[in-house]
Amino acid sequence: MGAGEPVLLVDRKQRVYLVWLEPGGVWDLRGGLVHFDDLLGRPDASVVHTSRGERLLALRPTLADYILAMPRGAQVIYPKDLGLILLLADVYPGLRVAEAGTGSGALTMTLARAVGPAGRVFSYEVRHEFLRTAERNIRRFLGEAPQVTLRLHDVTTGIPDAPVDRLLLDLPEPWRVVAAAREALPPGGIFLAYVPSTVQLQQTVEALRAGGFVRVEAQETLVRPWHVDGAAVRPVHRMVAHTGFLVVGRRPGAVVDAPAPGAGSTGPTGTATG
Repeated sequence: MGAGEPVLLVDRKQRVYLVWLEPGGVWDLRGGLVHFDDLLGRPDASVVHTSRGERLLALRPTLADYILAMPRGAQVIYPKDLGLILLLADVYPGLRVAEAGTGSGALTMTLARAVGPAGRVFSYEVRHEFLRTAERNIRRFLGEAPQVTLRLHDVTTGIPDAPVDRLLLDLPEPWRVVAAAREALPPGGIFLAYVPSTVQLQQTVEALRAGGFVRVEAQETLVRPWHVDGAAVRPVHRMVAHTGFLVVGRRPGAVVDAPAPGAGSTGPTGTATG
């Protein structure tokens, strides 16, 4: 573990604390001090003790860990939804992806890792303070991330980085972007919106269908953790259940004219085949 890196400290009750290591730094946990010099240069999953003898496990955070513990300017999309978003939107290395509603940067970081250095992620946000928080979170976890471009922009007025292969929205009114999405996406390109309420779900689905999008589908993800301690095996009493709906549609391509009723195709000699 090196200077400037984020580290997750986990106590005996599995409570987690996100810190950034700096030479000579000290962190206070309930009156017990953790000296960062004791962690610098140590391997991942090392154990450190506070000055009061409390044992802490020090881990390099996964992206999911970091998203749940990082500073927030807005509510983040939970990891349970982020993983499904990548699959439903079929995000893979090299794509050009636009997202709107940067928030704290959770989806932005997830997309940046998925498209890789050869891809591009264009993220739009209308609030200055959210954009600053997202920029800081992204830099602290991913470094420079040259494949990411953050813009202060209202996506309902257009998509400045079009054409893009995918468009992902975390907005209160994603149906207002359907017309712009049809212009920005190629035939078969994927539109995905994350919305929390059934009213937003209905309006988004109807707007996509009215806009000619195909394969319009909606779903939500529920993840239930389990407590396993010897013979005591049961669901955890508290869970993150409903967080939002995922609405997906694909931009239509050309319509192939149907043959006239009763007409068959013609063979090499011009004779109708049937």
